[in-house]
Amino acid sequence: MKTNQLSGSVLSFIGDAILSLKVREFLVSKGYTKAKDLQEKSVIFVGAKGQAAFMQDLIDKAVLSDHELYIFKRGRNANMGSVAKNVDVISYRVASGLEALYGYLYYEDIKRLDELFTMMLDFYAHKF
Repeated sequence: MKTNQLSGSVLSFIGDAILSLKVREFLVSKGYTKAKDLQEKSVIFVGAKGQAAFMQDLIDKAVLSDHELYIFKRGRNANMGSVAKNVDVISYRVASGLEALYGYLYYEDIKRLDELFTMMLDFYAHKF
């Protein structure tokens, strides 16, 4: 797959699915089995506010390469068409950028994707 030919919104679409799957696998591995618990815990990771907070932490700590920041910005600046009702536009766009980065890394660097996901788990460790 030539990721340079994929739009930021397509990378976000793929990244959303990848992140959702990784979160679900993590929660099940932690022993969560009730649908209500799984849903409540997954929102920490897949909700726009949580994703935006984590992304800001990555930026503040200068964890991302210049190219990763470029991919993030492609997703953040993509025209998504709509915004979720329960979140502000800025958080939604930042979350879309993070998802684009996950989508890109899924195709280009699984090891780095796993590193960032581990950082995300560490960022939210106090919630589990």
